[in-house]
Amino acid sequence: MTASIPGLGGRREAREEALSFLYETELTGSSVAEALDGRTLPPEDYALAMVEGIAAARDELDDIIARNLTGWRLERMPIIDRVIARMATWELQSRPDVPTGAVLSEVVELAAQYCGEDSPRFLNGVLRAVADELRPDES
Repeated sequence: MTASIPGLGGRREAREEALSFLYETELTGSSVAEALDGRTLPPEDYALAMVEGIAAARDELDDIIARNLTGWRLERMPIIDRVIARMATWELQSRPDVPTGAVLSEVVELAAQYCGEDSPRFLNGVLRAVADELRPDES
């Protein structure tokens, strides 16, 4: 097994792990604590921080995303799109050490891999607006 380069492969893999974990909790309706108890191995540190952070701030994250949707409601978004939007919003809000460009690039890549055909462009637009709200100095 090769070691991850800190900040490159490690975060990407952690985002995928968090996405899988959060998607599972959305589908099953289980809490993060319940889902963690059911795991043989704990998630990687960054994935765990992301999962716990999103669980703790879910309503606030949803409000931020909803404010930046135009002609769309959060509840109408596919589950996987909503989870990715929460992940990116959490990173934009809580992780100033992660560049905005990296967050948005990862959103597009995750959406291209796991979501519908229109999702990468849609999520990029919504989360660009979220980034402009949360990180106005970087706009």
